[in-house]
Amino acid sequence: MPLVNPLASDANEEVIELAKFFNETLGFCPNSVLTMQHRPGIAKAFINLNMAIMANEGRVTAEQKRLIGYITSANTGCRYCEAHTILAAERYGGTEQRLANIWSFRESNLYTEAEKAAFELALAASSVPNAVNDEITAQMHEYWDEGEIVEILAVISLFGYLNRWNDSMSTTMETGAVDAGERLLSESTWTRGKHI
Repeated sequence: MPLVNPLASDANEEVIELAKFFNETLGFCPNSVLTMQHRPGIAKAFINLNMAIMANEGRVTAEQKRLIGYITSANTGCRYCEAHTILAAERYGGTEQRLANIWSFRESNLYTEAEKAAFELALAASSVPNAVNDEITAQMHEYWDEGEIVEILAVISLFGYLNRWNDSMSTTMETGAVDAGERLLSESTWTRGKHI
């Protein structure tokens, strides 16, 4: 049972207009955003921040950003965000092979060295305590410029917020996310968990 129930999708016109962004990303407005509508200012600020972070202004692709979000969410244990990010990665061109082999990224030729550096940063930055060290910093600067590093860390940080929000809220998982989790994460330990 969620801590707070989401409001109806038409509860706030401004929020719903902004939330159309998620129709491209996921195919639906997430219940996390519908719950944030209890305080429309929070919902609007979150959506605007999400749109800014997910904008592609450098070489970091939409698919890569969602894979970074997935690794961050899986590392922190947020089942809700795992399903959403893997669905979005698929919608932005993630192949079945890339999605299925993400946890063997270190040894896989499916990912570039630049992606591997970003994935290492995602794991280290989403760990408690934070595990970003000089080696990870050097790898990031070898493959990414400073603006791209800002984009990558912004994705990790955005999902840090969402992981805490959705896990604490026990946000009800939407059918589309459940289907994606069951279909795309069937080889992992993913379950719907408390997000019923």
